[in-house]
Amino acid sequence: MKIIHCGDLHLDAKMETHFNVEQARERRYEILGTFERMVEYGRANGVSLVLIAGDMFDTVASSQRRIKDRVLEIITSHEDIDFLYLQGNHDSDTYFKSLAALPANLKLFDGHWTSYRYGDVVVSGVEFGKETTPGIYDLLSLDHDMFNIVMLHGQVTSNRNSLESGMVNIPLLKDRGIDYLALGHLHDYHCESLDGRGVYCYCGALEGRGFDETGKKGFVVLDIADKQLDYQFVSLARREFHIIPVALDGCLSTAQALDLVEQAIEKGEKDDCVRIILEGRVDENFDLDLDYLSHQLKDRFYFVELINRIRLDVDYRKFANDISLKGEFIRTVEALDLDEPSKNKIIKMGLNALLHKEVIS
Repeated sequence: MKIIHCGDLHLDAKMETHFNVEQARERRYEILGTFERMVEYGRANGVSLVLIAGDMFDTVASSQRRIKDRVLEIITSHEDIDFLYLQGNHDSDTYFKSLAALPANLKLFDGHWTSYRYGDVVVSGVEFGKETTPGIYDLLSLDHDMFNIVMLHGQVTSNRNSLESGMVNIPLLKDRGIDYLALGHLHDYHCESLDGRGVYCYCGALEGRGFDETGKKGFVVLDIADKQLDYQFVSLARREFHIIPVALDGCLSTAQALDLVEQAIEKGEKDDCVRIILEGRVDENFDLDLDYLSHQLKDRFYFVELINRIRLDVDYRKFANDISLKGEFIRTVEALDLDEPSKNKIIKMGLNALLHKEVIS
């Protein structure tokens, strides 16, 4: 039996933090397209179940109703696949639960443990409310002779006494007969051992939505045969987010800076979203033309952002003879019984503070 584990789709998110209105709209439909490609991948590869471990949607905004309607169309047009949808902390929307009749292949969960059986595979899940009910884990009853998948949405904790809202208590789930704990909430793929029998796994998001979600995004495909599990991470994402640091130490011109940037992004994908962080130490007279760099790079990627973090090497001792607070400060430090590196460091930090600049050693 083959199963897809996905989650944190946020299909109707506004997407306007980095993008303009047109790009944000395009990205919403691109992520919806990735969901559809995932389902088509499932059909082509004999997948029987799609587990959606929370946060399918992001907002209750009525303007996004057409996206929810399209999700429903995708589900109903794949009758050979069952979709098991467990709501997450962003899923305040009641779109599916408000339908007069659910599609036969769409199964939901609620605040009580609910199980669905497919031969010797059983999928159980519960939706956490504002507070986790004490003893909720003790209410989970599994047949150890079955292959047991448990779905939850939340942040894992190793503190067995924690019953905070949205926390998945790993110690209280051990040795309960779980073969695969399908989790949602974290947007990066991560799997590790639960106990001697099973594993717990965050599938991550289908697509990144910002620079806090860099790298490969996708879903997990489970292949269960004779109660034995194989699983793999699959990415069908339309775009990725990258953060690329570029060291400009000793750079003398904007043209030279552009050469260094182009070397750093040589392997970048044109369709991706890139944040370039310019860093390093340069001469105090170096005048970096960020507008020029932005213009030269704007057609290289779907979205590009430049962050200027270069640090100017300033000859602070040129203020030593000033009749000013700066001059007095430098003369005071020079009179101290310290080695030259220590004096330089103190002078630099002190003048940065006096000049209302960031104090960096």
